Amino acid sequence: MKMNVHTLCTNSLNSSTNLKSIDNVKPVHSSSIYGKSFSPHPLKRLGFPIRTTSRPLFLKIQSISKGDSLDSTTVKESESESVAVDPVYVPSPPHRELRTPHSGLEEVQHGSRSTGIGAQILGADDKYICQYTEESQRFWGSRQDLMLGNTFIAKKDTQPPNKEVPPQEFNQKVLEGFQVTPFWHQGSIRDDGRTNYVETVETARWEYSTRPIYGWGDVGSKQKSTAGWLAAFSVFEPHWQICMAHGLSTGWIEWDGERYEFQNAPSYSEKNWGGAFPRKWFWVQCNVFEGASGEVSLTAGGGLRQLPGLSENFENAALIAVHHEGVFYEFVPWNGVVSWEISPWGHWCLSAENKTHKVELEATTKEPGVTLRAPTSEAGLAPACRDNCHGDLRLQLWERRYDGSKGKLILDVKSNVAAVEVGGGPWFNTWKGKTFMPEIINRALNVPVDIEGIFGLVPLLKPPGL
Repeated sequence: MKMNVHTLCTNSLNSSTNLKSIDNVKPVHSSSIYGKSFSPHPLKRLGFPIRTTSRPLFLKIQSISKGDSLDSTTVKESESESVAVDPVYVPSPPHRELRTPHSGLEEVQHGSRSTGIGAQILGADDKYICQYTEESQRFWGSRQDLMLGNTFIAKKDTQPPNKEVPPQEFNQKVLEGFQVTPFWHQGSIRDDGRTNYVETVETARWEYSTRPIYGWGDVGSKQKSTAGWLAAFSVFEPHWQICMAHGLSTGWIEWDGERYEFQNAPSYSEKNWGGAFPRKWFWVQCNVFEGASGEVSLTAGGGLRQLPGLSENFENAALIAVHHEGVFYEFVPWNGVVSWEISPWGHWCLSAENKTHKVELEATTKEPGVTLRAPTSEAGLAPACRDNCHGDLRLQLWERRYDGSKGKLILDVKSNVAAVEVGGGPWFNTWKGKTFMPEIINRALNVPVDIEGIFGLVPLLKPPGL
């Protein structure tokens, strides 16, 4: 299941939240929620985009244990054998372990162009649902953490929530809408009839809880900014922050008249913010691997983004990151080089190295993929990317020898449930690229600056969302 919630406002990419749930075996599809705002003025940083991903196994009334493999999971479809899954709600604490920088959201600012809220889900059997409104006054978000929500339609004689509320209160007040926190995801939406390029469902309802496993860094250490400490400022846009590289979700979704239940479905969340999405981009994410010891999470992505200034200059930006047994392996332009070869559809090949490690990954899919909406500077929330959640993936990670060659093999794992995406364009042919960072920016990003600590001394100057 892939569910997206978008908040669109004039002159800004205000918010994007993309939530996907990925299950251990043969997921029927992933769901994501985005909240985003886009603008023709990319230098005005007024908003946020977020993608949280939970890809539950969409087979009726089932229970999946962590130790099950991709091929051997037993699914109980008999009503007499099934056990109802009851997700447990936990309020979000003010200071939580694994919180990353830039988890909070900026205030929605209204204007005359591309203002609204949209939620979309790519679900079981490649069916789709999208609900959109130009009214964004009932959208709310937290400046401190990944917490947001919106009421499309409130129940009669009730006041819509303007913050996180217990699930019972949400159900009493909200007829159609959603709320999202690091630990809880809940909602009910109705298709608005605007989609004619894919089969749609009329309604969707869901509730699930999430237990974070990895943030963005070593377990037990201070979590990192995905794009470095300069992400606190309007320098390079759009910005990107993985808020939860891996978590385990338990709950249910009602989809196309069927109820699907899942336990410990691997989950993921990320946030983007700034003036607009890259001109074109790619993305690969997977938390489920055969032959892996311990928890493994892969996130890789890149794009052609515009540089600050009046002229239209662009640069390649990309990263590969692996969490394995609590250790974070980071490959970014300021600590090494990332290379890629991405076809218009069906093949993603990336490699990278830093001073201590080397990594390679290859993902493929024979599925046609499904076109999803994404925030654009030209048309607001519009069809702009293509996704599939059944990608075949091989991931390899080595220690790096002193001469730059491959040393000890750390990981060699495979998956058949990788999430893959391409977006923007044009995609006329295979995109071959490599990261390059000017030395002055490289040196700046390698300075160990504690932005949160600095702004903690002067809270009034702290950027929204940090």
